[in-house]
Amino acid sequence: MPELSHQQAQRRVDDILAFERELQRLNDEGALTLDAAQSRRLRHHQQRLLADYRARFDIDRDSQDHRLSLGMRVASFLGALALAASLFFLFYQFWGLFAETAQVAILITAALGSLLLTLWLQRRDASGYFARLAAMLAFACLVLNVLMIGQIFNITPSDKALLPWAAYALLLAYTCNARLLLATALICVMGYVAARVGTWSGVYWLDVGERPENFFPAALLIFLVPSLIGQGRFDGFAAIYRVFGLLGLFLPMLVLANWGGGSYLPLGFNTVENGYQVLGFVASALIIWLGAHREWPEVVNTGLTFFVIFLYTKFFDWWWAVMPKYLFFLVLGLCAVLILLVLRRLRNVHGLLGGNQP
Repeated sequence: MPELSHQQAQRRVDDILAFERELQRLNDEGALTLDAAQSRRLRHHQQRLLADYRARFDIDRDSQDHRLSLGMRVASFLGALALAASLFFLFYQFWGLFAETAQVAILITAALGSLLLTLWLQRRDASGYFARLAAMLAFACLVLNVLMIGQIFNITPSDKALLPWAAYALLLAYTCNARLLLATALICVMGYVAARVGTWSGVYWLDVGERPENFFPAALLIFLVPSLIGQGRFDGFAAIYRVFGLLGLFLPMLVLANWGGGSYLPLGFNTVENGYQVLGFVASALIIWLGAHREWPEVVNTGLTFFVIFLYTKFFDWWWAVMPKYLFFLVLGLCAVLILLVLRRLRNVHGLLGGNQP
């Protein structure tokens, strides 16, 4: 058996179930009927695959299982947040009762204990829900560890704390296949790089938001990671990299398109704003094309979202004050219809090209 991820195994199971339903329809319609030997071999092969996937992965066997899995993911996320908050307030509630040595020992024990619990659950929890919940708790313990040890020893806050947080979140994300922790790690990486670039130009690291262009280098690199390093073994990781890379590119563009004073460019504010407005339109259109060409739906959706945001923002600047409100919203509605027509045209062209492939 080739090595599969949970997502690939689930997709294969869904394909098998859909194939069984379609085969039954074809048999009822008299379009295709397998003889007894073919049916037996087919069923034996499918049952063998399903048994293997069920043994190796906690797969959803039908739509009811899928709904329950969605509920379990939501419960796991909320549980992780609740436990992290509980840990945070527990520490602060009783922190003053312990001596300094005991405080350090408690912090180190909590961080190591939560990591060992995560690794233990990861080996024994086929579903991964409990392991991911423990991983979120372990990350919260490390964050508390760094923050509170800094307070104990009166260490000046620094952007360098983002590096161990990012590294630890990446370790836990790849160990437990936790997309939320991967997203957290990427936010920490972008924040650290932006803060470092800002300090090189004389900006205090906490004022990183004053120079949105500092986010561009890390965002571009994050977007390219799945193309440079394959993420096929990890469910949804490639999409997380691409979406957060695009967010790190487009959000600063959107800010600068409306606030030219935050740019490094030695130009007038209006020139900077107009330039980033044009860049936002062009970049989002190119991203839509790239996502459609590479069959990356998350890239298409992100590019389309920002294209519409840039478009509506520009319309608001141009016409909100001079147009009757009913006419303004009519123009917005007509633009939405035009976008739908263009996207449908692109989909039809893509379908024709796909249909011509051997």
